Amino acid sequence: MTKVFTGIITMLLLAVTLVSFSFRPRQEAKEDAKIKWMTIEEAFALNQKKPKKIFIDVYTDWCGWCKVMDRETFTNPSVVDYISKNYYAVKLNAEQKEDIVLGTDKFVYVAQGARGYHQLAAALLRNQLSYPTVVFLNEKFQPIQPIPGYIKAPEFHQIITFIGGDYYSKEPFEQFKTKTYPQKFAVKI
Repeated sequence: MTKVFTGIITMLLLAVTLVSFSFRPRQEAKEDAKIKWMTIEEAFALNQKKPKKIFIDVYTDWCGWCKVMDRETFTNPSVVDYISKNYYAVKLNAEQKEDIVLGTDKFVYVAQGARGYHQLAAALLRNQLSYPTVVFLNEKFQPIQPIPGYIKAPEFHQIITFIGGDYYSKEPFEQFKTKTYPQKFAVKI
């Protein structure tokens, strides 16, 4: 009787273990739900071969809202999916000390007091050093728009769709938000 009871318990434990592993999310799917960040040099090189809009997250290591945006906005599946399909995604530390060379242009770190700034960050942000700021460039590597401040996922999805779908060249953002976005893009965010 104890052998039968032990066998039943063993089979139940095995069944529970198998069921619990079958409902565990696959590691691959979780990794695929991340933005594939690259350097500005990598985006520049890829853009020479296959032109695409560039999305740049300009941040600093000490910026709290930058970390919140990384954690909440840049992990949203709808945001990740849209950026992956429509942009080269770049992370740019506004205080990095390494030189950046884009074609024939060289950008360097500028020491200033306790903290300095990188020339490329200043150029992209139009000398308005505020973090976080997201910057959009067109396929010709020309600036479309820097947008400063923390942006929640639903609003950010509207912005990346507005720019990624070239609506920015046809209508003002407020008109796009009220007229086009709700009807054409039903997105769970």
